[in-house]
Amino acid sequence: MVTELDPRELRELLERKEQVLLLDIREPWERDQALIDPSLFIPMEEVPDRLDEIPQEGMVVVYCHHGMRSYVVADYLEQRGFPRVRSLQGGIDGWATLVDPAVPRYG
Repeated sequence: MVTELDPRELRELLERKEQVLLLDIREPWERDQALIDPSLFIPMEEVPDRLDEIPQEGMVVVYCHHGMRSYVVADYLEQRGFPRVRSLQGGIDGWATLVDPAVPRYG
């Protein structure tokens, strides 16, 4: 079962300089609208072909717009042996609402 990570918890991990990789699985047009930086950008449909770009060590936090697609990808990664995968609860929209209002929200 996929563990979801609250945006405020992610902020705390990043502030403590924990080893966290943010994996943005949205579409290119969505990334043009807003992003959490730094993050690795691999659109959802490309993840199976690009698994070697995602490190196994540390935590991988997958994010999308609202958290639904990221949940699916986090589950996929867990099934392929990634030990510490989380889905960002509420996605980048939750991040913008709860943590960083400077990140643009989009429809």
